[in-house]
Amino acid sequence: MRQKTIHLENYQVEKVINYKVNTLLFWVTLLLISFSTSGFSQEHEEGKYVKETDPLVLKKIEEWQGLKFGLLMHWGPYSQWGIVESWSICPEEYGWCKREKGKNPDNYYAYVKEYEQLKNTFNPVKFDPEKWAEAAKYAGMKYMVFTTKHHDGFSMFDSKYTDYKITDKGSPFSSNPKANITKEIFNAFRGQGLWAGAYFSKPDWHHPDYWDPYFPPRDRNVNYEPEANPEKWERFKNFTHNQILELLTDYGKVDILWLDGGWVAKESKTDITSWYDKQLKNAKNGYLKRRKVNQDIQMDALVAKARKKQPGLIVVDRAVHGKNQNYLTPENRIPKEALPYPWESCIIAGGGWSYAFNAKYMSGRKGIHTLIDIVAKGGNLLLNIAPSPEGTWDEGAYRLLREIGDWMKINSEAIYNTNSMAPYKFDQVAITTKKDGSVYLIYMVQEGQKELPSQILFPDYKPASRAKVSLLGSKTRLRWKQTEKGMSISIPKYLQKRLLNTEAFVLKIK
Repeated sequence: MRQKTIHLENYQVEKVINYKVNTLLFWVTLLLISFSTSGFSQEHEEGKYVKETDPLVLKKIEEWQGLKFGLLMHWGPYSQWGIVESWSICPEEYGWCKREKGKNPDNYYAYVKEYEQLKNTFNPVKFDPEKWAEAAKYAGMKYMVFTTKHHDGFSMFDSKYTDYKITDKGSPFSSNPKANITKEIFNAFRGQGLWAGAYFSKPDWHHPDYWDPYFPPRDRNVNYEPEANPEKWERFKNFTHNQILELLTDYGKVDILWLDGGWVAKESKTDITSWYDKQLKNAKNGYLKRRKVNQDIQMDALVAKARKKQPGLIVVDRAVHGKNQNYLTPENRIPKEALPYPWESCIIAGGGWSYAFNAKYMSGRKGIHTLIDIVAKGGNLLLNIAPSPEGTWDEGAYRLLREIGDWMKINSEAIYNTNSMAPYKFDQVAITTKKDGSVYLIYMVQEGQKELPSQILFPDYKPASRAKVSLLGSKTRLRWKQTEKGMSISIPKYLQKRLLNTEAFVLKIK
């Protein structure tokens, strides 16, 4: 993760003022920071999208939009330290790149060596993907995206193109019958009826043709000029293509190829982070200015080869404007309004993207309301849960999924295969609808709420004269009347106490 986000705590705004920027620039900067601190890149905010033309892919995207709820898992040797995935070996001066573990956090090269040696102690002997898949299915999840390789280059699958992998003899887990972790996870989740998605990092900070050991890494980008070293870049491009095609050949049906590392692209774009660095360089400790590097990985050709292996494959080339980004992925953020293209919010369930010791997970109520909010705006929720070094999930993760699943058993009709409907939300109510004309009002009960209203007014809505209103999970029919302000639905007093003890309840208008 960590596409293009920056965080306000990583900058000292009072120092910015001392750089004598004009007033307009200052306030524009603060506005941009407010976007970035929410974990949502400027590109996502602007909503750049190029529609796919392949009919098989269009059909697949439409099916995916109906699934609504998926699981994301960040996992690798870094879980042993309980640190953010990969980023501590990146020589950039952002908070998520801090080196705080190991014996040599103050010596970059010694730290990287120690980090890469985590491969030799990563031994998740309690790995039980079937248990994860059962929990995900109970929660109502319909698809799963797993980090087959993050930016550090460690492959969580049996790649024949690298020794830096979970199945290498240097890894203690390599002798385990479940050593090919990606294959085990894909099989387990497909066995429960979920789609399989492969997260794959385009940058590879371990590969000598991305970070050439002759040169020091300067930032997250390739550490040499690809156009001046075409043979070296060609080797890296082929390596990347080979690994991705390997995943799409040897691991069964793959529904989604979820690519991260949007800076590896044909044309480098000026994003919010590099703009900030350019305008306010040296605002704190001489922040590195992001280099603009042409890192053409030839995505069009790769996608064509990928879809020969997996017809209809959804490709998500994150944060790269163009036809290979079949849906957009706002990160740890819910847009304020419905978006006019396929999208998915990736949200952390607890701790961070990668495993954090003593992580606190969101409540079931928070998880349910998050799902409702996203679905009402036409999006999907991809909820991230990070496994531990031993290969387990925290009990907080299981508790969260159970609570969501209990609610979905009654109310999933208002979630799956629904569309957004203006005004999307009003007061504490979210709206979804289906092609058959059904409309769902999802009332979100707040923590500590003492009472429910006796009437719910659906503003400016006029149903058919013979419309019926029912409560999902009950045979109860509710009375309604048309008013000048909209449709008013009565909530009987005997129901109010019962509904007050739920996280949310659904009124169906048919």
